[in-house]
Amino acid sequence: MNFKHYKTFLQLEKSLSKHTVEAYLRDVGMLKAYSDLHQNSRNIEKFEAKDIHHFLVYLTDLGLSAHSQARIISGLKAYYKFLAIEEIIQQSPMDLIDAPKLGRKLPDTLSLTEIEMLISYIDLSKPEGQRNRAIIETLYGCGLRVTELVELKLSNLFFEEGFIRVIGKGNKERLVPIGTVAQKQISLYIEHYRNYQNISKNAENTVFLNRRGNKLTRVMIFLMIKQLAELSGLRKTISPHTFRHSFATHLIEGGADLRAVQDMLGHESITTTEIYTHLDRRFLKETITLYHPRNKSEKIN
Repeated sequence: MNFKHYKTFLQLEKSLSKHTVEAYLRDVGMLKAYSDLHQNSRNIEKFEAKDIHHFLVYLTDLGLSAHSQARIISGLKAYYKFLAIEEIIQQSPMDLIDAPKLGRKLPDTLSLTEIEMLISYIDLSKPEGQRNRAIIETLYGCGLRVTELVELKLSNLFFEEGFIRVIGKGNKERLVPIGTVAQKQISLYIEHYRNYQNISKNAENTVFLNRRGNKLTRVMIFLMIKQLAELSGLRKTISPHTFRHSFATHLIEGGADLRAVQDMLGHESITTTEIYTHLDRRFLKETITLYHPRNKSEKIN
C-alpha cells in the first residue's frame, strides 16, 4: 500500500493537523517494524486481531506506557479504517481491539520535567547527593534494571566509546550506549566522592557504593527514589523500574527504532523465543544521541 495515499487521506479527508498525521504514520511504521522483527516481514494489511494484540503485548514488554499504547491504538484504527474504505481489506482487525488486557500493570511513566524535578530535590550538600544524582541519570539514561545498576563495574565503563557493559538476566552481557549527562554525573561522583572512600575489598570494582564503602542494595535504591518522590510531592507510584519504562517510552515516542530499544533493554520479547538481531553499536549510540530527551536538553547544570 502506498503510504502517500494514506497520508493524503489523513490530511484532506480527515483534516488532521500535521502533528497528528505524523503521529499516525509513525504508529503504522512502528507496526511495520514489529512485523519485520517478529512476523518475517508479513504484510501488515493481512494482520488479524491476534497479531495486533501480540504487538501491544510487545510494546508493554518494551515498557511503553498505557497512555502511549492508547494513542497508538487510535492511530492503527485510523489506518485499518482507511484500508477498509479503499476496499483493500474487508474488515478491520481493530474492531476487536478496545482495551486489551496486557497482563501486569506498568508503573507510571515520568516526563522529562518530572525527572528533572526529582533530581532538583537531591541534596548535593550531603556526601551521597552526587552519587544519588548519578544513579538517577544512569537509570534513566541507560534504561537499566536496578540489579544491573548495583552490579555496575568500573571496568565496564567505556566513556570514550560512549558505552557501558551491563550484566543482565541470565548473566547475559550487553553493551548499552550512555549519554553525556549520565557520563558527567558518574564522573563527578567518582572524582569528588568515591575516590575518597574507604572501600571494602569485595567492592573495589563496583561503581556505586554506600557510606561504608560496600555495594548498595536494591532496597537502598528503592528507598532513595521513594524519599525523592515524597520530598518533591510527586503523586505517582514510582520505583527504579519507572525510569526504565520512561527510557523506553521516551525513545519510542521520539521515533527511535524498535530494534535498537529492544537491544538496549536487553530482554527477550514474550512474543518470540528468537535472539534479537545483533545491531551495529554505532547505530545504538546514534539512537541515544538522537532520540533520548536527556541529550536534547541539558537544563540541569
